[in-house]
Amino acid sequence: MSSSQCFENPPSLSPTSGAGNVQDLGGLQTYLTGPPHSKLAILLISDVFGYEAPNLRFDDPQFDRESWRKAHNTDKGYEDAKAIIAALKSKGASAIGAAGFCWGGKVALKLASSTDIKAAVLLHPSRVTEDDINDVKVPIAILGAEKDHVSPPEKMKQFGEKLSVKSEFDSLVKIFPGVAHGWTVRYKVEDELAVRSAEEAHLDMLNWLTKYVK
Repeated sequence: MSSSQCFENPPSLSPTSGAGNVQDLGGLQTYLTGPPHSKLAILLISDVFGYEAPNLRFDDPQFDRESWRKAHNTDKGYEDAKAIIAALKSKGASAIGAAGFCWGGKVALKLASSTDIKAAVLLHPSRVTEDDINDVKVPIAILGAEKDHVSPPEKMKQFGEKLSVKSEFDSLVKIFPGVAHGWTVRYKVEDELAVRSAEEAHLDMLNWLTKYVK
């Protein structure tokens, strides 16, 4: 399954800044924000555009998407995420959740098949398979787009059916109407409808993680 739709809808080049800062965590340059002594942590795993894309922080117009993807498969992303989780736990985090966007959704799903996290949210994930879904062990929500040939809504609903028979944990699949792959992070801020859909997804993500990461 190709993730070319990500590349058809790149982030706009309108720089913004965030309230956090970049630190070395688990051997990786990581953007951290929020109370430094919190016992709870949420790991946000970006798409191929990284945490510097405008609706996460800011954008680098020189970023080579294809080269990055060749050098970073989701297995490596999973190992990197595990290193960050270990570092968070060493700093006192007792419960960790993960949310992944597109490429990052696959990484978050791999984490959800382990005991490393308490819950996961996948936002317009890419390259997810039924085998991945079979391995899930923690509460998981999948937020999909109606117009998505990377992760078609029909496929997301099938995943939801497979998850629903797992009585040992909660699951959710929600398809957002009128939006395309990447809508939660790659929207135009002047588009009121796009912003509203993205904010609804963000709230769903936060509510899910707040419910289970404690």
